[in-house]
Amino acid sequence: MYYSSGNYEAFARPKKPEGVDHKSAYIVGTGLAALSAACYLVRDGQMKGKNIHIFEKDPIAGGACDGWNVPGVGYVMRGGREMDNHFEVMWDLFRSIPSIETKGVSVLDEYYWLNKEDPNYSLCRATEKRGQDAHTDGKFAISDKAQMQIMKLFFTPDEELYDKPITDYFDDEVLNSNFWLYWRTMFAFENWHSALEMKRYIKRFIHHVGGLPDFTALRFTRYNQYESMILPMVKYLESFGVQFHFNTKVVNVEFDIKPGTKLAKRIELLADGEQRFVDLTENDLVFITNGGCVEGSTIGSQTEPAEFITEIKPGGGWDMWRKIAAQDPAFGNPEKFCYDAEQTNWMSATVTTLDQKVIPYIKAICKRDPFTGKVVTGGIVTVKDSGWLLSWTINRQPQFREQPKDQCLVWVYSLFTDRPGDYVKKAMRDCTGEEICQEWLYHLGVPENEIKELARSSCNTVPVMMPYVTAFFMPRTDSDRPKVVPEGAVNFAFIGQFAETARDTIFTTEYSMRTGMEAVYTLLNVDRGVPEVWGSTYDVRDLLNATIKLRDGKPLTDMSSNFITDAVFRAVLGRLEGTDVEKLLKRYRVIDTLPTRELPDAETVKETVKSAAQDIANDRKKRIAAAAAAGAAIVIGAAKRRRRR
Repeated sequence: MYYSSGNYEAFARPKKPEGVDHKSAYIVGTGLAALSAACYLVRDGQMKGKNIHIFEKDPIAGGACDGWNVPGVGYVMRGGREMDNHFEVMWDLFRSIPSIETKGVSVLDEYYWLNKEDPNYSLCRATEKRGQDAHTDGKFAISDKAQMQIMKLFFTPDEELYDKPITDYFDDEVLNSNFWLYWRTMFAFENWHSALEMKRYIKRFIHHVGGLPDFTALRFTRYNQYESMILPMVKYLESFGVQFHFNTKVVNVEFDIKPGTKLAKRIELLADGEQRFVDLTENDLVFITNGGCVEGSTIGSQTEPAEFITEIKPGGGWDMWRKIAAQDPAFGNPEKFCYDAEQTNWMSATVTTLDQKVIPYIKAICKRDPFTGKVVTGGIVTVKDSGWLLSWTINRQPQFREQPKDQCLVWVYSLFTDRPGDYVKKAMRDCTGEEICQEWLYHLGVPENEIKELARSSCNTVPVMMPYVTAFFMPRTDSDRPKVVPEGAVNFAFIGQFAETARDTIFTTEYSMRTGMEAVYTLLNVDRGVPEVWGSTYDVRDLLNATIKLRDGKPLTDMSSNFITDAVFRAVLGRLEGTDVEKLLKRYRVIDTLPTRELPDAETVKETVKSAAQDIANDRKKRIAAAAAAGAAIVIGAAKRRRRR
């Protein structure tokens, strides 16, 4: 497997891999990674559909990409997906997946048309004081010191970031800024999460920094993620005869491990309560979705809280990974991610409005009519002064094809599930759907005497607790997640959010799909390049643009300085005057005008530098003398005490 860029290989079709007609595939799970692996086996690996078996412990496909109308409970969306135009693998695959709505077009086609005709942007990113605009006004509001902290993290080698939290690199200069408000609520980062993952995110999305405050960087599907992404993939695979085995848990995969080789030799299953085994040969390929961000999640109701259950149960992704990891160090370390649900949980809730009484409060904040079928909030609206750090969003309506046209679905989530709310005075994890709705209505600005009635009769709210939803953000090293294809692996690969691939970022659709593609291309030796992660982190234009966007448009020449740094600026820029580099810097407003301060001559600069060096030396001498005096005082004091005794 190798990486490529450009359209030469992107548009090419690979030859049929040698020996593929004699191979079979067994895939664990039906999330995006698993379905992508199956699609690439069919499309580029040209494997017979009947030879591909997909095991799913639930009765429906999708994994974390869900969207259900649960009988007697209501509509449920555990999470949402924000897409990027540079999800190279995702669009490589979806150009081949037929739309289930429009004949003769692909999922990519309809997605592209939709987001061109109805581009995404937010008109209110944050509120405070019960529904009032917090006036973040598209600004990052970040100090020069905070910018330097971000830059330091950006350039720190990965090896120095292993097992370290974000707070080792960011202090309140960053953590109290609009930048962090945008970042943590959009990506679900907590202060104690991995500095390594934070760095990866900054580098991965450097080309979209300017679009973070108003979400112009984002694109969304027409419907919920299950109907817009999962269902078309399932239909595509079924058309090739791929075998789906629902209500089937993969309990363990057993390996034959020898020096230099690792062979998956048997799969242990629990199907409809009965234990089964699948014996494997070198021609039987196994794709393992290890771990799981929605593992252990629970659904409440309008009248019942969602339970907070942290137990790792047999037959789930974490339990299976533990059994696999026990067989070889190359298979990762699941304990790094699932050891403390207090650090990895958050909650979401799906609110369905049943009449029009709440809609005016929504319109007042997002400044759009939710029933036009177009962009509504354009991304999350964060309640800046919420004790729960609550955010909410309304995507294009209807979110389900069969959703009544006069109902609006709202997705609500909070990062702090253990803190009391501002209206209900309870932790979110202890609240019923109705109580969560009350807290949301309070922050919309609904009069307090109307909140309880509207939450009870005008809305139906379904809460979901996800104890391990951000487990992949926990501080880690490079070996805690197994490589997609470990060294020496003969017939197996790891896929999904807890498999390791270079440069890409977890908690994205692209990451899951990339691991599926890389796994198939490696094990089948598909002779076509996997699209590399978009290279914006190596593009000087994107780096310059992001630098100035992060500074809210202020050029670098506005940074706090003295005449020495001014002199450096002038000396460097003087050499660039009249060149294309000067044009580039001005195009991205890195420079505006040169420092206007009158500069001293070279001799004055020399004397000033010499004086500054002497001051530093004198200060050092003073500190040494003070330390010596303090030490002497301690010794003398001790001697006096001994004489008194």
